[in-house]
Amino acid sequence: MTSRRKQRLITDRLGIHAEAGEWCWIEKIPQPPADVLQAAGNPRLRPARLPPSGIVGAVLGAPFMPLLMLLSLLSDAEEAVKRSLGSKAEKERWRAKKEEDKRRDALIVQQGLDKVFDGNWGANAGQFLLRWYSHSTHHQRLLLATQEGIVLAAPPRRVSAGREKHMQVVARLPAGEASLVDPFSGEFETRLLLIRFRDGSWLRVDTEELRSELHMYVLRQPLR
Repeated sequence: MTSRRKQRLITDRLGIHAEAGEWCWIEKIPQPPADVLQAAGNPRLRPARLPPSGIVGAVLGAPFMPLLMLLSLLSDAEEAVKRSLGSKAEKERWRAKKEEDKRRDALIVQQGLDKVFDGNWGANAGQFLLRWYSHSTHHQRLLLATQEGIVLAAPPRRVSAGREKHMQVVARLPAGEASLVDPFSGEFETRLLLIRFRDGSWLRVDTEELRSELHMYVLRQPLR
């Protein structure tokens, strides 16, 4: 998450008073039926490709990938050694955490939350999803919770750097139309949040931070 000071600068520039905010993204949008796509005006369903500067950066960074992978493997090996040498209580905590993660993953699949939305293209979430990349071709959104509802901000076009610099509001959802929901009510530490619409349909977003500021904001709200 951007620092609080940086977030305040962003929201001040946008003219928004946000209760909480976090960068997020959505999973790949499934291909809608042909008639749905045509009725929506054949909207864009994927983010734009990386701009040339981003491609150059990826190419220049490619030689360092093996080193990063090696460091990741070493970190995993160190963690495995710590687990094997840990006390009985620590091993129990690690085992319990593993079981909790398995239960969380099973519930995500069971409730259909492994998908980007509830699957009804005719409902509010499906219609909003169809316009997602028409609002902005950038692959991320800064999702802001305000007293008036939900605000999504992003650069109009995809950028490889300086996303805050190019920020503008790309969509607003009034409080009476949609709300943010943690489907597990804080039971699990996840990146997952739902934008739940008035008709009951939902859209899944994933936050950059685990149990982000947005998650904590949602948990402070009264149950509906």
